[in-house]
Amino acid sequence: MHIVVCIKQVPDSAQIRVHPVTNTIMRQGVPTIINPYDLFAVEEALRLRDKFGGEVTILTMGPPMAADSLRKALTFGADRAVLLTDRFFAGSDTLATSFALSSAITRIGEVFGAVDIVFTGKQTIDGDTAQVGPGIAKRLGLTQLTYVAKVAELDLDGRSIEVHRRAEGGVQVLKSPLPCLITMLEGTNEIRRGSMMDALRAARADVVSWSAKDAGIPDVTKCGLRGSPTVVKRVFAPTPRAEKAQFVDPAGEPPADALINAIFKRAPKLEAELAELSRGY
Repeated sequence: MHIVVCIKQVPDSAQIRVHPVTNTIMRQGVPTIINPYDLFAVEEALRLRDKFGGEVTILTMGPPMAADSLRKALTFGADRAVLLTDRFFAGSDTLATSFALSSAITRIGEVFGAVDIVFTGKQTIDGDTAQVGPGIAKRLGLTQLTYVAKVAELDLDGRSIEVHRRAEGGVQVLKSPLPCLITMLEGTNEIRRGSMMDALRAARADVVSWSAKDAGIPDVTKCGLRGSPTVVKRVFAPTPRAEKAQFVDPAGEPPADALINAIFKRAPKLEAELAELSRGY
């Protein structure tokens, strides 16, 4: 079994600043991390590898410094890391990114063996679009299983997988043929602590670095800014709220009742609206 996990190196959101004049994100001097949602995908891939055998390949697209995130993923126990880096990729939106990554995944299948499952996080913290995973699935013709909370069953002989997908109002149990693409939800597992042997191996490992040509991308005009129809007009920080939090004194009431009464007192129409909605159920 061969699993590919797509990750992204992103700025640490706790330290992102917005330029007061240009209203663009100031990335200089901001530390980078693996997109937190992608760590759940990495862990799930490693769990399946540990249980059923096979290999896990980590893939990312970015500048040469993104190799740091790939080495971090190798310390968790991944078998291989591939960096897609080229000046043609600069400025890619989700459409161009999914095109480049899908081409690289096809090339990975040709070089390192057929790919059975592609994992991604549900979204990234710097874009929050949740479009790249489904975009890859569409380009590769894979069944897409999004917002997956649990991989319940994997049948390699029967070439099928069963997952629990979180949906509005409940959980969907879906069975899909392989190969497929899965986007993992947050909180579904906990990333392992890499072993000392994995850390030493990651330090010595050669990260496979591919240009657009190496990845077999047929048309570089579909990459980077030229292949990105999305235009970001403005990035801005939310206006700070001047209103402070209100302290609710239970005064002998159960705390939950005191809080609800305070909310209804603050929004008098809310209680009637909720009562009206409850009549429909």
